Parts: sequence; structure tokens; C-alpha cells
Amino acid sequence: MNIMIKSLNDINIEAINLLNSSLGIADTIRFLNQFTTGFGNYTEEREKIFDKMSLEDIVAEIKQMRKG
Repeated sequence: MNIMIKSLNDINIEAINLLNSSLGIADTIRFLNQFTTGFGNYTEEREKIFDKMSLEDIVAEIKQMRKG
């Protein structure tokens, strides 16, 4: 009995294709994004970005960006 061992790359491609055919591309991407760890130190970056901003400033900026 011979067992074919697939490479991890082949398994990943097959899994993504299965997810895509079942969920569609948008939900496949949303699903896969759950498992990314990101990088950097969010706490430090957040403090640098929003150091001089009040909550009202942040909300106003978000609203402005949504207007486009």
C-alpha cells in the first residue's frame, strides 16, 4: 500500500479552494484573517497615534473618513 503525502502548500491550496467554493471569497478571507497574529506592539502604537486626541476627536475623525 502506497500513501501519497501532500506538501503543506498543496494542502493549503486545496483547503482554500474548498472554503472559497463553499463560503465565497469574502467570507473565506474573513475566516482566514481570524488566524493571523499581526505584528508590532498595538498598545505602544495606539498611544503614539492617539496621544493628543480626545475621544471626541477620534470619533470626529472616523465620521469624516466615512464621508469620504
